[in-house]
Amino acid sequence: MSNIVRATMAIGLVAFISACAPKMEEPTYVETPVTTEPTYTGKYN
Repeated sequence: MSNIVRATMAIGLVAFISACAPKMEEPTYVETPVTTEPTYTGKYN
């Protein structure tokens, strides 16, 4: 076989294997507040 045919077959094989690979789930991030905001308590009037 010529080198061009071998290279084409190798690229096709890699593309086929990567297309059949299981898909990984994308991580989901939930934004939670790090600290609560201070509230006015009326302590220093």
